[in-house]
Amino acid sequence: MSDINVLVLSAGRRVELINCFKHAAEELGVSGSVVAVDCSQTAPALYFADKYRLVPRIDSGRYVEAVTDICKEENISLIVPTIDTELILLADNKKRIEDETGARLLISDPSVINVCRNKLNTQRYMEEHGFKVPHLYSDEELGNGDIQFPVFVKPIDGSSSIDAYRADNREQLDAILTLVKDPMVQDYMDGKEYTIDVFLDFGSNIITMVPRLRMATRSGEIAKGRIVKDTEIMEDVRRLMNELKPVGHITVQCRKTNRGIEYIEINPRFGGGAPMSIMAGADSCRNLYRLLRGEVLTYNEDYRENVTFLRFDSCIMLNEDMVPEDEKGSNI
Repeated sequence: MSDINVLVLSAGRRVELINCFKHAAEELGVSGSVVAVDCSQTAPALYFADKYRLVPRIDSGRYVEAVTDICKEENISLIVPTIDTELILLADNKKRIEDETGARLLISDPSVINVCRNKLNTQRYMEEHGFKVPHLYSDEELGNGDIQFPVFVKPIDGSSSIDAYRADNREQLDAILTLVKDPMVQDYMDGKEYTIDVFLDFGSNIITMVPRLRMATRSGEIAKGRIVKDTEIMEDVRRLMNELKPVGHITVQCRKTNRGIEYIEINPRFGGGAPMSIMAGADSCRNLYRLLRGEVLTYNEDYRENVTFLRFDSCIMLNEDMVPEDEKGSNI
């Protein structure tokens, strides 16, 4: 069988994800390379891939062309986006990229991306399809002061909890609104927060679904989490996935409040904490290799529950030639 080469875009700090793909290939006996790209040579994940390449910034106007060229040169089988800002661009150019390269682009339909990337669109979609979301305050309600504090403010197209704030009174809210570009104001949700990793095949069939209790976060990304098979959450997320029909690894965030399950957002890509679910047994990387080999997968819950994950930082050293070295000065 020919090599299966995977291209991980905007690799950044996603060392865990790179290693998960490499480990899955080794376990399955798949030959090929994991190739990582980023616009910065100091992106740590580059140095854990089998190969790496530098690309222009996503907003440069040359990003799609650069990705397409790398796919041809490296004989890429699968392209894996990892950050929000590239999703719409890639979804709009999916047919072109796939036709020119023969690679599969792991991305949902543009209509799905537009629902997920714009928080107002997410709010409307959830309301229209009968899913609970916190109340969104209208301009009229904000203007006449008809507000129940605390509230939560975030940008319409925000990511990684950047410019997301809780306001406990009108004075705080007014100050926050001067800081946040294109803000939306919602009721603050009080309850345990969960992230659900869902993996769907290229036909939007659910293969795995793993709820994780968010025990601690840092900069919007999970730092400590526990796998929990919460059937109430799983059934509600199943209904959401069957309505939305995304593709690939999807990350859903919600809270269990006194109103039930209220949704925060949907990220149609690998989330930063995805390796937790992968390590617990719901291996999306392994599943992708199997799909690329032509296997038909079915839904399963063959993963461990009540296991806890603690994430931490590490570092690597690059020498004067930007080559990784260990503490003894030997090239890695």
